[in-house]
Amino acid sequence: MLQELGDKLDGVLRKLKGQGKLSEKNIADSMRDIRRALLEADVNYKVAKQFIKDVEQRALGREVVKSISPGQMVVKIINDELTKLMGEKDVPVNFNSMPSVIMLCGLQGSGKTTLAGKLANHFRKKGRNPLLAAADIYRPAAVDQLQVVGKSINVHVHAEESTDAVAIAKNAVSYARQHMMDTVIVDTAGRLHIDEEMMQEVENIKNAVYPDEILFVADAMTGQDAVNTAKAFAERLDFDGVVLTKMDGDARGGAALSIRAVTDKPIKFISVGEKLDQLEPFFPDRLASRILGMGDVVSFVERAQEAIDEEKAAKLEKKLRRQEFTLEDFFDQLQQIKKMGPLQDILSMIPGAQNKAMKNLQVDDTALVRVEAIINSMTVEERRSPQVINGSRRKRIARGSGTSVQDVNRLLNQFTMMRKMMKQMNKGGGRMSLPLGF
Repeated sequence: MLQELGDKLDGVLRKLKGQGKLSEKNIADSMRDIRRALLEADVNYKVAKQFIKDVEQRALGREVVKSISPGQMVVKIINDELTKLMGEKDVPVNFNSMPSVIMLCGLQGSGKTTLAGKLANHFRKKGRNPLLAAADIYRPAAVDQLQVVGKSINVHVHAEESTDAVAIAKNAVSYARQHMMDTVIVDTAGRLHIDEEMMQEVENIKNAVYPDEILFVADAMTGQDAVNTAKAFAERLDFDGVVLTKMDGDARGGAALSIRAVTDKPIKFISVGEKLDQLEPFFPDRLASRILGMGDVVSFVERAQEAIDEEKAAKLEKKLRRQEFTLEDFFDQLQQIKKMGPLQDILSMIPGAQNKAMKNLQVDDTALVRVEAIINSMTVEERRSPQVINGSRRKRIARGSGTSVQDVNRLLNQFTMMRKMMKQMNKGGGRMSLPLGF
């Protein structure tokens, strides 16, 4: 997420932090490099220009001159201004009515239908009872797609064989009211580009169901096009917030930094993967810290809390203290780590992970798949007592898992080393309850 921009800014800020004293010249040079990095990341030209102006004014002010570490102070100023650019604080979704209606709008291909499912899944985890309304009557299989999504997360979908999207949305709200559902998420139709027919339809739906929230769905990979489209929708619909999809892709990130300033509408969620649980509330300060390589400990802890079963963690700690940790336990821990998302994304949340050594580290998520396959190829006895695994068993495990004997040996050696390390920690009285469970 925004890794290319973060890498470029990191190079500029390293030079600044190494300066004992700052002059107008080296600040100006740094601002020029930062402006170039922002423009290359597809940040709106006017937004980048104003950002540099704001940073430069503060960097040449008294707060930096009087600072013990001027370079560090400029980094803090850039962090503050990035946060300000993206909205300063998070803006939660409004739930004012019963049922509360959330209407999605945006162009075709921005990911509205999948996002509808992600929002339903997110709200359900928060204790709400959502209903999905299939009001996209034009795109082939749009209704079928929403029904598949709803079934996968056990959320009801209101769909009709009708060509009246407004009536479908109204009937969905009535259905939710009758069945005590507190949230209706309306998936509307999009087009490949803005046209009058699409705009009129979403306006009619808005006037019919009086949504508590209208969320504009923007594909982050389209860069400035997403910003321009958002501006057009804002002028016509006056939506309440933005959701950026495909933030896990190769997007340069300009939309995330520009859309708030151009539309004056807050970003409320970002989609960080294809799976239905890969949706995050948007926190400007956290993303600013991640862009500048400072990590995001709060989001890291929140993900860990969601993924890790506390009861299992307590049982695991007892096993570790009794030195009874097995490959079955190791496999269970891998499953919980996978729930936290891609490893590269997790690493980006850890402060210091942006240093040179960590940046050059290639994180391979498929390695976890190989480990799972190897453990699944073992018998119960082999998982609980790895010492019984001899040469012939290793060959059988390798064949069964589609890996090599060397892969099996590597896993067993790593597991043995891990047990030895845990044994030493136990002798030293170290606490065995580790953040990720191993």
